[in-house]
Amino acid sequence: MTNRLAAATSPYLLQHADNPVAWQEWDEAAFAEARERDVPVLLSVGYAACHWCHVMAHESFEDATVAEAMNRGFVPVKVDREERPDIDAIYMQATTAMTGGGGWPMTCFLTPTGQPFFCGTYYARPQFLQLLAAVTDAWTQRQDEVLASGARIAETLRQAVTPGSPQTLGPTELERAEEQLAAGFDSRHGGFGHAPKFPPSMVLEFLLRHHARTGSPRALDMVDSTCEGMARGGLYDQLAGGFARYSVDAGWVVPHFEKMLYDNALLLRVYLHLYRSTGSALARRVVRETAQFLLRDLRTPEGGFASSLDADTEGVEGLTYAWSPAQLTDVLGEEDGRRAAELLGVTEAGTFERGLSTLQLRADPDDADWWSAIRERLRLARGQRPQPTTDDKVVTAWNGLTIAALAEAGALLEEHDWVRAAVDCAEFLLSVHQVDGRWRRSSRGGSAGHAAGVADDHGDLAEGLLALHQATFDSRWLVAAGGVLDTALEHFRDGSGAFHDTADDAEELFTRPASQGDNAEPCGTSALAGALLTYSALTGSTRHREAADDAIAAGGAVASRDPRFAGWTLAAAEAAATGPLQVAISGTDDRAADLLSVARVSGSPGLVLALGRPDEPGLPLLEGRPMVGECGTAYVCRGFVCDAPVTDVEQLQLALSRTT
Repeated sequence: MTNRLAAATSPYLLQHADNPVAWQEWDEAAFAEARERDVPVLLSVGYAACHWCHVMAHESFEDATVAEAMNRGFVPVKVDREERPDIDAIYMQATTAMTGGGGWPMTCFLTPTGQPFFCGTYYARPQFLQLLAAVTDAWTQRQDEVLASGARIAETLRQAVTPGSPQTLGPTELERAEEQLAAGFDSRHGGFGHAPKFPPSMVLEFLLRHHARTGSPRALDMVDSTCEGMARGGLYDQLAGGFARYSVDAGWVVPHFEKMLYDNALLLRVYLHLYRSTGSALARRVVRETAQFLLRDLRTPEGGFASSLDADTEGVEGLTYAWSPAQLTDVLGEEDGRRAAELLGVTEAGTFERGLSTLQLRADPDDADWWSAIRERLRLARGQRPQPTTDDKVVTAWNGLTIAALAEAGALLEEHDWVRAAVDCAEFLLSVHQVDGRWRRSSRGGSAGHAAGVADDHGDLAEGLLALHQATFDSRWLVAAGGVLDTALEHFRDGSGAFHDTADDAEELFTRPASQGDNAEPCGTSALAGALLTYSALTGSTRHREAADDAIAAGGAVASRDPRFAGWTLAAAEAAATGPLQVAISGTDDRAADLLSVARVSGSPGLVLALGRPDEPGLPLLEGRPMVGECGTAYVCRGFVCDAPVTDVEQLQLALSRTT
């Protein structure tokens, strides 16, 4: 038995290609081998940036004694959760049901038919060896009981994915969601609940949209407080921009250091929308620095964006990022080092480990020019340290979110290079990730992987293409988004308004997963709900609007029960309650450009934009809407009913103020 991961495309799997464990990828051959040998499958699921995945690998999977026990009694299968979110979803559901919690690495023991009979997460080496012996004993001595247990668990999980009854999310329900969130809000540090704290990006997006529709000061205060807390703490990279995955403490001081693409794409938009709503200089700065981080540190040579930066550097968490006062002095000299330590909260005792501190910026420096120079010196010095590895696979969903963030931010802040990067990314996805008319989950090195795209790949990609269309007004992105959505409608709908995670012709697992709430990123149903709603507003398609309304209602039960896990659904519901608010600007002259600038700063959650010549094909909102007096003209339409056309910015501002 030999390790068979050398040909894998996933960086996470390749990290295990030299293990003495006889790993193989998830495929039918693995289960056929389990049936032939009459042994269980040992499924290990993780991802490249995961700290505890690395720990278990070093402690157990690189150990000859552990490997011998795994190889003798099991068929070991390794899965990258980011490459196969469908497999991760159903076995994480099993792990959570059996243990009351979940996480990665995930360790599951399966029958040769794929049914889970025992699941857990991280195990230290002594406990893992005991577990391997116990499972082997149970399989060889009481196999009938194990098989019966697996069958019962599988049936319970099949019933658990049955969709609940649709629930309307109208103004009353949206107000109640705000109240529920306020009840769990941390008024001291921002965010919700206690440690560990994850950036609540989708919930913040909902609250911003709720504020825009209702004027709620409480909703805006929760966003503002949380965004300030995150941006000023160690969760945010004060030197290079970008956010870590989560904070281990309630005050956003010490992060879990991996940087995920999806977090930074979602947060970039949140800070952009906060800036648009309040003019916050902090929010604007975070937008710029985070966009620069994405373009500098995560962009691939092909024009896509890599998945993550690792939590560890050379096996040590925080090695790249944490500082001591002496290290600051070594780089900056005595006076500037002392001043920087005071500004950044670097103490002799340390706020992290080993007498080191994460960098915080709890207040803006008095001398902005001094800080700008110091920041760059520290960033360059940090670049000389060992660096975390990059998971350079390009995930369709996360790149869709990144396209949306860069396109929208670039258009609003007039950063044309950001929009160009979004265009390059979209062109790459369309040329590589679409194979025989269907979407693949990921690529690496410019070659598409084998895993099929899941529902959130379609929803997030369509979201990005629609944002790119409204940044460039190039009709090809609208057409491409329509194709993505039609594929989702044809192959992923479950008949109740929600969407399965996997297509109707995808690989058959023991149950067909259907995520019912948002987690670290939008689930398939909520991602598609938002994109369908935007597409319907841009095209006037009632079919897509009805599908959007059904998808929002399908997420209503989770939104009503716990809005923290339905932020994207609630954000889509706010857009549905407000819009469509369509602003069609006919013309391409300076007047049209001025009108567009006014429209872009509108915070209405239901707003969609069109700009171009009235006779230009592929822009449905401009049909039959000519220029008035041969100059740029704006048509403001709410619910497909239009005001009289306007030709100056004051009239447009007034029209938008009446509809937000």
